[in-house]
Amino acid sequence: MMEKASKIYVAGHRGMVGSAIVRKLQAEGYCNLVLRTSAELDLRNQAAVEKFFSEEKPEYVFLAAAKVGGILANNTYRADFLYENLMIESNVIHQSYVHGVKKLLFLGSSCIYPKFAPQPLKEEYLLSGYLEETNEPYAIAKIAGIKLCENYRRQYGCDFISAMPTNLYGPNDNYDLNNSHVIPALLRKFHEGKINNSTSVEVWGSGNPLREFLHVDDLALASLFLMENYSDLQFVNVGTGKT
Repeated sequence: MMEKASKIYVAGHRGMVGSAIVRKLQAEGYCNLVLRTSAELDLRNQAAVEKFFSEEKPEYVFLAAAKVGGILANNTYRADFLYENLMIESNVIHQSYVHGVKKLLFLGSSCIYPKFAPQPLKEEYLLSGYLEETNEPYAIAKIAGIKLCENYRRQYGCDFISAMPTNLYGPNDNYDLNNSHVIPALLRKFHEGKINNSTSVEVWGSGNPLREFLHVDDLALASLFLMENYSDLQFVNVGTGKT
């Protein structure tokens, strides 16, 4: 169980998910947070991550750092999404094992599920079919993160767990028109449409797919709950259950 003075490393603390976790931890009175920007610590760099863990020795890790983006970004920068996310999670998870981290929570994505998986999505559907082609590299990297946590637990007894949030929105989101997710992209389009007195805005897609959305502060609440109450091999879906 985390104590208020436990040394907690939040990887990716400037991103939407990481910053929400930091806000929640601070609101709950956790006062010994270890934070590094990507300029201060390149998580893709194995030696740099080893040095950081050796010097700081965090007790708990929230792994929210990732290269993220929307449909266009995922499909355009395919090699970058695969390589960078594999390196980030591999370095942090392995060094957490090497330096005796008490518990680690890895944050993934609902894109890990097969393109035609039944609805609602259940954890056992993982690896039961083909992935969505446009974000396959990102999904494969996140699946690898899940399997790293599973197998460090199996082989070494590490208390590493994984949570898969549904589609997120909230503070510190990315509002780039080409590289953002659906809600921030729509917000920007509607906002600029209003400013420019546009008669219409372009919305991508057919409108047929169902989407489930979760505010990032609710994910932060769930993340803290899991860190304090859950220890098992199976990763956990985090969502509202409503589309």
